[in-house]
Parts: sequence; C-alpha cells; structure tokens
Amino acid sequence: MSKITVLGGCGGIGTWASRTVASREFFDEVVIADFREDAACALADGLGDKVTGTHVDANDIESVKALIAGSDIVLNCIGPYYRYGPPILQAVIESGIDYVDVCDDLDATEKMLAMDGAAREAGVSALIGIGNSPGLANVLVRFCAETLLDEAESVDIYHVHGGEPAEGGAVIKHRIHAMTSDIPLFIDGEFMSVRMLEESGQTFAEKEVEFKGVGTYPAYPYPHPETITLPRYLPALKRVTNNGSVLPVSYFNLTMDVVRLGIASEEPIEVQGKSVVPLEFGVAFIISQRPRLLAEAGVTEQQGCLKVVVKGTKDGESHTYVFSMFSTGAAAGEGTGIPGGIGAILMSEGKIERKGVFPPEAAVVPLQLIEIAGQVVQDLGVGGGGADRVPIYIEHIDAAGNREEIDLKL
Repeated sequence: MSKITVLGGCGGIGTWASRTVASREFFDEVVIADFREDAACALADGLGDKVTGTHVDANDIESVKALIAGSDIVLNCIGPYYRYGPPILQAVIESGIDYVDVCDDLDATEKMLAMDGAAREAGVSALIGIGNSPGLANVLVRFCAETLLDEAESVDIYHVHGGEPAEGGAVIKHRIHAMTSDIPLFIDGEFMSVRMLEESGQTFAEKEVEFKGVGTYPAYPYPHPETITLPRYLPALKRVTNNGSVLPVSYFNLTMDVVRLGIASEEPIEVQGKSVVPLEFGVAFIISQRPRLLAEAGVTEQQGCLKVVVKGTKDGESHTYVFSMFSTGAAAGEGTGIPGGIGAILMSEGKIERKGVFPPEAAVVPLQLIEIAGQVVQDLGVGGGGADRVPIYIEHIDAAGNREEIDLKL
C-alpha cells in the first residue's frame, strides 16, 4: 500500500497536483489536506474512493507531523514557500518521510538545500522545485546537455502566464517577494546579484521576448532557483539567467507600482484608529483590480509559456536549442501542479533513489518524466489549443544559422 499526503492540495496549484497523483493507480491512498477543509473534501469527493480530504494548519507544525504520519510521500503545495517551505520540510525529514514540492522561492531553496545532510542521515529523499520554472526547465536543460550537446555552456529561461480563473494572496505575496529580493545571476562563470526594480535588474530585463503561442512580452529577472542549482550540477555552464512576467502586462505593472510605493511593508500602520499591514492591503488591492485589468487587456482565457534557450557545442561546433512549451486554456496551476504530481509519482515508483535534498536536474531522468507526463496529460485532458497532449517545440540552430523545428508531444 502506498499513501501520499498533498499539503495545500486544493489551491490553484495543489488542485492539479492532487488530480495528478489521484489519476490511474499510482497511489493506493491520497489525502488532500488544506486549511479549507470543506474545499479539500469537495475535491476529494470527485476523485474517487481512495481520496480523502482533511484540514491542515501549516502554522502548527506539530499538527502537520501528526497528519502526515503513516504517509510514504508528502507533496507540499503550501505557499508562499519563503514562509512555509523550510519548516514543513524539516518536519517531514524528522518524520522520516520522502518529500516533493514545487518551491520557486530562491531563499527558501537555499535553506532547504542546507538540510541535505539531515535528510541523508534520516534516509529521506526530498525533491524540491519540481514545478514549471523551476522544474520542467531544469529537466529540459539536463536533457539537452546529456542528449543533444557534448557540452552546455549557457542557459536562459523565460516564463510568462496569466488569465487564470483566480489568484490567491500567496501567489501575489510570492510575486512581491520576487520584486524585493536579491536575484542571483550566473554570468561568465561567476555569480552576481541584481534587483528586479532597480537599475541592476533593468540591465538584464528584456523588452521583447517571443513566447510561442502566447505573444511577445517583456521579461524581468526573477529569483527562481535554477540560477544557483544548474551551475552546481552542470559545471560546464558559464551562464544561467531566469526572466519572467505575468499577463496582462498592466497587471504585472500594478504589482511593481505597489512595491515601488512601499506598500509591500509588513510593518503595521494606523489608519483611522485601526492597525493595517500595508502588504495585506496591497495584496487585496491588486486582487481587486485584476478583473478590470484582464477585461481591459482582452484576456479571456488562461495561457502560459515556458521557454528555455540552451547554447553549447557538439563535435566542436556551436549549437542552440530553444525549447518552448505553451498552452491556452491552461496556465500556472496545471503547468506547476502537474509536474509536482509527476515528481511524486516518479519517487513512488522508485525512479528517484537519491537521498538528501536536491533539485530536479540532480535526480530526475528526463525521458522517465516525459513518459509519465504523457499518460497524465492525456488522462487529465490538458493540452495546448484544446489538444489532449502538450507539445514541446524544439528549435535547433546550427553554427551556420540553419534552423529546424522538431515537434514533440508529451
């Protein structure tokens, strides 16, 4: 019997993670745990007899330990990760249970990687950051480095999404956190630090990035952890960057304006005799303006694209590979939650044997992930442009500038 507990299992991302691990016969028992117990039970009721819903409060770590007892794997989808990732991982390690998450906060990633020794000592496997970016991005880079090139030298990752049915406070706080954090870039074999909204970050922002199937939009330096993990596991790399944005652009700009005005502070202020936390007001205001901005921009359905550009050499000649995964009718929830669920499935099937705390490129075999992804995507009916399979477009540019495009589908 195999049992998985999905923490935060009925949020925008957690819902798709739960649906993924509940599909087919990957697990005998699936527990969906969320602060909103009614929503967790409602989701579980629609996923079959082996799935149950329950309550969890991530602020009460001892209750988390009690809840996950008896689980073989914990899939953590509770955000923001800079707040909840490290303490939950520590609790899971102390419980001797294997762990998977979709963490995309750099500072949380650094803290969790520092738990590697404790996880090894406990015999625990902890796969972190197996979402979209990070996650699929890391796996595509490993695939390119191992299969298509003799040596990968540079990686530029781009991501954009928007139009989801709703966005919760955790997502907005993660975005604000990204705008106020130091962002490491790996340039010419050395790390440097920039900030998204400062001149240092604007230097590396790109005004026009073509996202296949979605459009051309600006992309800004993002503190996603690929920039620190990929150079560690692919030592030939001399450059790793990560740039992203959210649609519509006016919505992303509003968030940047809120940060610039200092409304991201967590220090309470008094307003008409009441204590108000600027961050909480800012998040609520951003969410309140979202429907208007979506309507004004004409965004009527969710969409997203992950683009990974890998440059390197093969037989002494320069080659560039551009990987693009896009979808309409699906975006951040599916694009992040499904890979997280697949990571848990790989672990349950014994395809991730490494112990300790590690990112996807350290342990996930690309073709194994692609094989399971094909099954899951077809079962869940998620695809680009209404198709039942998600395409991976690969554009190859050789040393002479000749281009060829390869169409793959999960």
